[in-house]
Amino acid sequence: MESARERADQEQYLTFVVGGDEFAVAVLRVREIIEYETVTHVPSTPAWIRGVINLRGSVVPVVDLGLKFGLAPSPVTRRTCIVMVDTELDGQRAAMGVVADAVSQVIELGPGDIEAPPSFGTRVRVDFLRGMGKLDGRFVLILDIDRVLSARELLLASEASVAAAAPAS
Repeated sequence: MESARERADQEQYLTFVVGGDEFAVAVLRVREIIEYETVTHVPSTPAWIRGVINLRGSVVPVVDLGLKFGLAPSPVTRRTCIVMVDTELDGQRAAMGVVADAVSQVIELGPGDIEAPPSFGTRVRVDFLRGMGKLDGRFVLILDIDRVLSARELLLASEASVAAAAPAS
């Protein structure tokens, strides 16, 4: 039987599917889940930045994690949604959208349910992972959302797209 201390050590995660893989992000970082709507493309951004949406008067960038992780683009279906997350960008909280093929469930994981990220065998960079959660005999990749959506990543991507668009001399 689980003690009150063990229950207190558990953290809740929202699980979702991207490109056939199941990922998780801490529930405390999730603002809301919205239906996939029209995303306005922004020129000169990397392909993994789908564009921006207007969320109650605020312009919010939307990231396609599948493309960011080097997976094939997923078609938009009726289950496709945007998970709105809070991330730290240069020490400030910022809202960003993450495209998910489908949202699965909210799970609870304790420290004993989470293993270190593997150094091989995933299609996701190890530094993007907080760990692997054990759930009903399978693993869920727990994302470090601040690293995945870091200002450095966004800056490197925009510099790369500008360099790619520059004429060769």
